[in-house]
Amino acid sequence: MRSDAGDCSVVVLLDLSSAFDTVDHGILIERLGQWVGVTGTALQWFSSYLSDRSCAVSVGNFASSSEPLRCGVPQGSVLGPILFALYLLPLGQIINQFKGVSYHCYADDIQLYFSFSPRNIASLSALSDCVTAIKNWMANNFLQLNSDKTEFLISAPPSLVPRIKDGLCLHTSMIKPSVKILGVTVDHALTLDQHVKLLISSCFFQLRNIAKLRPIVSQAEMEILIHAFGSSRLDYCNSLFTFVSKTSLDRLQVVQNAAARLLTRTPRRSHITPILSALHWLPIKSRIQYKILVVTYRALHGQAPLYITDLLQPYVTSRSLRSSDQGLLVVPRSRLKTKGDRAFEVVAPTLWNSLPVNLRSADTVDSFKKQLKTHLYSLAFL
Repeated sequence: MRSDAGDCSVVVLLDLSSAFDTVDHGILIERLGQWVGVTGTALQWFSSYLSDRSCAVSVGNFASSSEPLRCGVPQGSVLGPILFALYLLPLGQIINQFKGVSYHCYADDIQLYFSFSPRNIASLSALSDCVTAIKNWMANNFLQLNSDKTEFLISAPPSLVPRIKDGLCLHTSMIKPSVKILGVTVDHALTLDQHVKLLISSCFFQLRNIAKLRPIVSQAEMEILIHAFGSSRLDYCNSLFTFVSKTSLDRLQVVQNAAARLLTRTPRRSHITPILSALHWLPIKSRIQYKILVVTYRALHGQAPLYITDLLQPYVTSRSLRSSDQGLLVVPRSRLKTKGDRAFEVVAPTLWNSLPVNLRSADTVDSFKKQLKTHLYSLAFL
């Protein structure tokens, strides 16, 4: 989220998970030529890949007869996401026709974002028209929008919500109190409390299952299991946890503490800090900072998407100062302390500027990661 976002916003999630399965291979090849401009050998290569495919079902020693496969692409194939993205390429041009509507595409999920001021609720018509245009385009191109999985999330002061719902009258039934975006549950207040609750429940479920294996696996194998089924969940999209409350952050730390005690067979009443230090596990807060700073480093070295890179501005002085060559970033001002100050474009430069100069000037991302973990470890435990 940007620190200068409007007071109100609406997020729309469009689910296209089953839409591509109905596209005929011949039509797909035709569209690649018309929309993308694929011709000659390249088009013949795509055509060869999609032609003469068949499918069968095999269960144990039994297998069904083969049937021709004339639609869709193989699940899990390398070319599947590429073909899907190419086929949906015109959608970006359609969305850009509607002023104020931004979008992200990730595989078969499309997310629309629309921010506006309370004085400009009438502009919501652009978002409604955009959704309708997408639905019409899909209908004209052998696709179908899954209305049951299309969701609207309103983030606005409670007093304005009824007026916003009136502005989205055609889509009122799709408005939800929370939505899941790429595995992260986001509520209308952007607190992530619901996501944290579900995450904690999932992590403890995994830890209980791992505990049952403790008598038959070594400590090294136990640590692998904990990282695979516990730490990976805590680290997934944890850069967003700058938005969670201190209470939620403490609850996430409890999960990591429980994992450390399970691994080391430490009693519950023992002090946890020496255990985490001995395991070289960064606390949850430090892991969040680690993720944000790694993304920042990648963005400054051309290894991140432009929509992230554009949020970071190098600090440039009008005259020669000692800070001119220290690789500092501009920390923008924000209007909203509870949201603006927690946005990436504010948090990332603040954390980056607090790093030692030699760390900011690391040559490679691997070197930066290694030095960063050492730095955060010293701040947390030494």
